[in-house]
Amino acid sequence: MDINGVTFSYDNKLNTLHGIDGSIETGKVTTIIGPNGCGKSTLLGVLSNHYRPQNGQVVLDGKALTDFKPKELAKRLAVVHQQNNAPSDMTVEKLTAYGRIPYKSLFSSSTKEDEEAVEWALASTNLLDKRKMPIDQLSGGQMQRVWIAMALTQQTPYLFLDEPTTYLDIYYQYELLELVRSLNKEHGISIVMVLHDINQAIRYSDTIIAMKDGQIAAKGAPADIITADAIKEIYGVDVVVKHDLQAGMYIVPIGI
Repeated sequence: MDINGVTFSYDNKLNTLHGIDGSIETGKVTTIIGPNGCGKSTLLGVLSNHYRPQNGQVVLDGKALTDFKPKELAKRLAVVHQQNNAPSDMTVEKLTAYGRIPYKSLFSSSTKEDEEAVEWALASTNLLDKRKMPIDQLSGGQMQRVWIAMALTQQTPYLFLDEPTTYLDIYYQYELLELVRSLNKEHGISIVMVLHDINQAIRYSDTIIAMKDGQIAAKGAPADIITADAIKEIYGVDVVVKHDLQAGMYIVPIGI
């Protein structure tokens, strides 16, 4: 996936993204970080074709995202947004199955392929024992896994996650991030996600895109771009970068 000179603004007002160039590596976990209002979720929205850039384009498999038909694109990338809604009495299994819509015609019934995709998605997200439960009986972490399961039934090579750990306590945050790692390592899914927690981004990413003021301030492997100087420049916070045999690399804020 290539990003070529993308500029985007809401309602043609001040630009939110300014001439973004770059690429998303296949088979990797790429995490977008940066301060509030820097354009993280907006960039993710452009990469997933939720927003149409005013200038430039995002190219997937040699074709601009804006040239894909909706069902065609939905077989190539799946998105889990920050806010999601469904009827409270809907079961886990039924909600998960909605991810198969790109493969169906208007009045078609479920196929063996649909059933196998749902089964795989529920197994991959550890939800098989919850399949018949109404979603209003789930915890926040379990509900987030259901949305990911629904996305997985699309069986796409790309999965986009917009702040997937928001509103989750620390246990469910790391449970979800371990799931992300598993989906990437075991199933080869290319994952692009937005995170606020820099230490989580360091631990679970192959590549980090750090943004500031609607532009990419730095991009690369966590060990290469997460430095005290970079964090000060991007966030305005003084940190110490530490290394530990068990915890790996992490940062500790020391002031502003």
